[in-house]
Amino acid sequence: MTIARFARRAAPLSLALLAAAAAPSAASAQAAIGEDAAACAAGNVPALRVNVQGIKDRTGRLKLELYPAVEGDYLRDDHVLVKEGKLFHRSFATTPKSGNIVLCIRAPRPGRYALFLTHDRDGANKFNIWKDGAGVPSNRKLGRSKPKLADGIVTVGASTTPITIKMQYVRGLSGFSPSGS
Repeated sequence: MTIARFARRAAPLSLALLAAAAAPSAASAQAAIGEDAAACAAGNVPALRVNVQGIKDRTGRLKLELYPAVEGDYLRDDHVLVKEGKLFHRSFATTPKSGNIVLCIRAPRPGRYALFLTHDRDGANKFNIWKDGAGVPSNRKLGRSKPKLADGIVTVGASTTPITIKMQYVRGLSGFSPSGS
């Protein structure tokens, strides 16, 4: 085969590979959902675009909570944080019936925060350890312990920052773990 003939045959394949590489992934092309979805759509405000993986089922709703990146404040009662004038922000989204799940939560400014994700499967707005799921940015297996601040730390930039969180549910006596663990 001559070089000219090879080049004619290889050119369409090269263009197809370049087009595939330039195309956004399904998760990044997916529109974010939730009360703060507009922040991720704008893309030019501090926000977290959270790709959720490993959801157990498509029931209930999902909740993102943003806390100060301070040991004593992570997962603390939101009423107390607000009363003390500290940061606390929450964003809900109804669990979509199909497709990738991408949530959005805005941050007040770029910086370091702590994040927690829950899957409230029955929609009761009260965490049920036996039914509901939890997730943290570190994706470390939670087991039977409360998540530590280090598990929830995220850094939010001046524009939308993408992260992935793998949901965890109670699996027997070992406590919370991602599916497949």
